[in-house]
Amino acid sequence: MTRSAPDALRDLLVQPGLITMPCCFDPLSAKLIEQAGFPLSFMSGFAASAARLGMPDTGLMSYAEVLDQGRNICNAVSIPVIGDGDTGYGNALNVKRTVQGFARAGFAAVMIEDQVSPKRCGHTAGKAVVSRDEAAERIRAAADARAEGHDILILARTDARHDHGLDEAIARAAMFADLGADILFVEAPRDAAEMTRVCAELDRPCMANIVEGGLTPALPPAELEKMGFKIAAYPLTLMAAAMKAMTDALAAFKTGTPDPATLMSFDEIKTRIGFDAYFEAEKRYAQRRG
Repeated sequence: MTRSAPDALRDLLVQPGLITMPCCFDPLSAKLIEQAGFPLSFMSGFAASAARLGMPDTGLMSYAEVLDQGRNICNAVSIPVIGDGDTGYGNALNVKRTVQGFARAGFAAVMIEDQVSPKRCGHTAGKAVVSRDEAAERIRAAADARAEGHDILILARTDARHDHGLDEAIARAAMFADLGADILFVEAPRDAAEMTRVCAELDRPCMANIVEGGLTPALPPAELEKMGFKIAAYPLTLMAAAMKAMTDALAAFKTGTPDPATLMSFDEIKTRIGFDAYFEAEKRYAQRRG
């Protein structure tokens, strides 16, 4: 029997070592992550908003749009995927509905954060957090949804470091752990000392968010593991690579055509998307008819 996505993630969390987690934004990027052998992915809100809407990650993507994108991603792969539930899209009852919907969509975990709405990317200007009480209410509601029969892990995020300092951020993360969070995420520590403190003072698996060019140092995975992080998320690496490749190809079109050496072959494209597997299945059914 195939293990559920939450159980698969629980298995990963108890294994030794750091989990390197490239983040996806659509079913195709998720498939490529799985094909490359990575055991876990995360649907990046920043990247999904860019891919689906062509708009920034500033709360413009609705709950229904996020859920639809996530359902398609989870259906495309067999590895567990963590979903970005933002602020939960409203009050505590909205948070519960968000967690329930993410569980039904097939996510292994849902991230709930303590930013005010509309939220912002954690490495951009203008973000702020709600009070401790309201932040606690969100995580409590998420835990209640899980207790009511919706099997999903809770990734609790705090952005309090930005305006209130690291002490407050760590205190909030510890509170989230007490309320039932499975994984903790203190967003945007500013240096290696702060990152080490986060892991040393919290007793749940901790996630590092590595945004190339962002506020947190992009340290090597071996160093992140030594600090105590369990997951290293790379939310924009694939989108940045894809956008660079596409803009380079478009620039080449203006002077002729792109260099074939920079393009994936048509045969490989078909294989990675799933044409070969589809045609094999089609043959099996045709033989049965015969």
